[in-house]
Amino acid sequence: MAKPIALQLYTLREEVYPGGSDLPKVLKTVAEIGYVGVETAGLHGHDPKEIAKVAAELGITICGAHVGVPNSETVKRIADEQAVLGNTRVIGGFGPNDFETLDAIKNAAAKFQEAAELLKPYGMTFGFHNHWWEFEKLRGEDRYIYDILLEEAPDVFSELDVYWCAYGKADPVAVLSKHRARIPLLHIKDGMLIEGDHSHTAVGSGKLNMPAIIGAADQTVLQWLIVELDACATDMLEAVKKSYRYLVDKGLATGSR
Repeated sequence: MAKPIALQLYTLREEVYPGGSDLPKVLKTVAEIGYVGVETAGLHGHDPKEIAKVAAELGITICGAHVGVPNSETVKRIADEQAVLGNTRVIGGFGPNDFETLDAIKNAAAKFQEAAELLKPYGMTFGFHNHWWEFEKLRGEDRYIYDILLEEAPDVFSELDVYWCAYGKADPVAVLSKHRARIPLLHIKDGMLIEGDHSHTAVGSGKLNMPAIIGAADQTVLQWLIVELDACATDMLEAVKKSYRYLVDKGLATGSR
């Protein structure tokens, strides 16, 4: 069964709300396109109660939040805010400098695992979002950094960014097949897979085989397809609309239109 479609709001950070000042307007725009969920990347000064109210009125589910990696000092603030938003999935990650050695990778995984354990009493889960650098291998290692992170952090889920996975020269279908029990969220983006070019295209107009990728996920584990375009050579809002239409019209996702 096709999964519900959401948008990572970072995608529209410039085109729809310059400066991030009008999040309610963004939610309305997203809902009008047909998206039934959003993933936040900060509330930009808005009260979480206000955002929760607007989302509920629009029929939008807040299905995840990128907030960094919670620790003992930040977890209560993060969990309290997410509880108001009705969200139970907290997501973070690290940069390439945090994965330069095996010890560094294990240290990052330990922080991920700690975040998951700290969030459990709040009824929340923690997952990490990848870029391409998690699909590099250390010298002498036959595992991707991504594999090591999942092995070392057993209570952490993966929000697999399928484009960055492919850009890192890994096969998203193979990764999904191997770790399907750990991947409830997919970041869906597309592009031309040109080395050094980090721009994206509307989903369905790039090089990725989306039906094969989405079909490789464990459909009993997968919960949301989340469109995210970091940068786009064309109008971003138009790309967001085209991405929605492609995924819904192909029967790969469900929306409201």
